[in-house]
Amino acid sequence: MTEDPRAAEQRPEHQVRIGQGPRNRRELVVKVLWIGVWLIFLSSPVEDLASGHHTLAATVAGGIGLAVFVTAYLTLVFRNIGRSFAPRVVVSLLAVLGVLAPLLTYTLGGAWVGLFIYLSVACGATLPVRAAFWAIPAATAVMFLVGLRWHEKPDESLLLVPLIGFAMVGVGQLIRTTVELRKARATVAHLAANEERLRLARDLHDLLGHSLSLITLKSELAGRMLPDHPDKAAQQVADIEQVSRQALVDVREAVTGYRRPRLAAELAGTQVALTAAGVTAEMPAEPDLTGVPEEAESVLAWALREAVTNVVRHSGADKCLVQLTHRQTLDGPMLELSVEDNGSGGAGNGPGNGLTGLTERLEKAGGTLEAGRIRHGFRLVARVPAVVAGDVGSGA
Repeated sequence: MTEDPRAAEQRPEHQVRIGQGPRNRRELVVKVLWIGVWLIFLSSPVEDLASGHHTLAATVAGGIGLAVFVTAYLTLVFRNIGRSFAPRVVVSLLAVLGVLAPLLTYTLGGAWVGLFIYLSVACGATLPVRAAFWAIPAATAVMFLVGLRWHEKPDESLLLVPLIGFAMVGVGQLIRTTVELRKARATVAHLAANEERLRLARDLHDLLGHSLSLITLKSELAGRMLPDHPDKAAQQVADIEQVSRQALVDVREAVTGYRRPRLAAELAGTQVALTAAGVTAEMPAEPDLTGVPEEAESVLAWALREAVTNVVRHSGADKCLVQLTHRQTLDGPMLELSVEDNGSGGAGNGPGNGLTGLTERLEKAGGTLEAGRIRHGFRLVARVPAVVAGDVGSGA
């Protein structure tokens, strides 16, 4: 599970971000294929042009019109699906589609009726919901009227065009909602960081404000006493030293508390990290940490963080099982954390720095670490005492 970081960087991401532009060539290809596969409905117009039923002028005009139609459609769907409504661009391109679809169908034949499917998709994917609810039925009605010109009875198209259009309305709404949720999550994270900075500033003020004020006051007193009362000045200096030492202890304790991770918070962060990496996560319920020492909880939180980091970066897994269990052993009650994945990434030739440091943390807390390959993946098991060391032997 401590694969070469360069290999981890070269491993492709599992997911293409919804509602955002492609980040690399792979995502660009995926998006182009996803949109391009629906161009299958253009087979009828292309066959009609190649059949030779039209004059040379009509064939050339039809080919140019089809090329312009496809270009406008791909520009609309590729650049604007699920994004904020840009009136000028979207309306202009939709106008091109809305003119070419009936014009080409009316002049070249019923084989071109399929263009209305793309017109409906473009309306559903790019227009606001209220506008799309009017535009899609209007496109269906125009298709029906144009089809009468060639004595066509487009029964299937009358059903297919509105269904696909309204389906794209739902897809567009889903993408817009996903984008808004991503923005909201970023905002929440930013607000949480600001709140944490405010809390740190508040705690430091409470810790150091009184001590620094006292040090300033005693320094002034010592300065005034020094010429005439050196003994009293020495006492003030001794008091200053004591206050400063206590302030240093308070700051160290506060910083230790900030750096100490909490298991419940790590479990929540694990769920988010695994989901974002495309890994299906099975997580335990709210942990029962009654009586568990803070040091033991902190060490398990570090173990969970290290294990999940390895799963996301190095394992190549798509499933991860996290379990938290209370066990009664010969050494007393233990709290056991198990992280198991089905990835192919291994621990290499030996434990890495992360697992080595984690083993040392667990040993200091009286715990143990087991990590290694299993039949279908990798498992890490960390155990810590579930009670304070002095209470072992007097429990159940």
